[in-house]
Amino acid sequence: MPLLLDGKHCADRIVDEIKTKVSQFSSSCDIKRRPPGLAFILVGSHLASRSYLNMKRRRCREAGFFSVDRELRESSSEEELLAVIAELNANPVIDGILIQLPLPKGLRPLKMLQAVDPSKDVDGFHPLNVGKLLLGEEDGFVPCTPLGILRLLQEAKISPDGQRVVIVGRSNIVGKPLAAALMQKKRGANATVTLAHTGTLHLVEVCRSADILIAAMGSPGFITEKMVKERVVVIDVGINRVDGRLVGDVAFDEVAPKCRAITPVPGGVGPMTIAMLLENTLLSYERCFKR
Repeated sequence: MPLLLDGKHCADRIVDEIKTKVSQFSSSCDIKRRPPGLAFILVGSHLASRSYLNMKRRRCREAGFFSVDRELRESSSEEELLAVIAELNANPVIDGILIQLPLPKGLRPLKMLQAVDPSKDVDGFHPLNVGKLLLGEEDGFVPCTPLGILRLLQEAKISPDGQRVVIVGRSNIVGKPLAAALMQKKRGANATVTLAHTGTLHLVEVCRSADILIAAMGSPGFITEKMVKERVVVIDVGINRVDGRLVGDVAFDEVAPKCRAITPVPGGVGPMTIAMLLENTLLSYERCFKR
């Protein structure tokens, strides 16, 4: 049987470590600090977004953070949302700002994300932080899902160094930033990366070339046994609801027997994404006190 990459267990430990750090800040003999602050912006009543946001809020409380909610109507204008972002940018006790995606029609996501102060962009989606990631700079923020995948590999002592990594999916949230992170010449990266997608010719053969295969296309059960080689590491980013249950982009039961290691769905990448959101917020908080 393959090694099961348990993201929930790993995320629980990371959140406990963050909680310990935060409690030390508040009980230090030095001047007592405020706790880290994270602001959530939700526009409309998208049920999946609200559910995911509730999980993030719960983790915030567990880590000792305080959170601020800004909820806007589905019909809100860009000007209204920009005003909320500007208010949070100027708030000195807010270290991170998260705009829950997707946004309703009529609101341009890129314009809204560009309005967030890059030093509070703990989702890592601002063009400045994306550019820093591509250039290999260390003072930006890495998007949470790619960062969670890198950490999960690190915790399992699976090094991408020199490995052929195939990422299936080219989204701005996962595929592109993950490719940029993995190709950097540094520890925990230094991989040979192929970014595959719906237009990739001979996709089965491309996937079978992977030492590490990352599925992030949002298509349930897309990756099948014939698409992977023996002893591959498979990271399943997909979260799809099929017949009332959550499944990934990988046909787990048929793919797992060929794997050296594989993530489950749920309980794999998802919990790590939220843990990395908290870690990025803590990083923003610590930078705030160093300035």
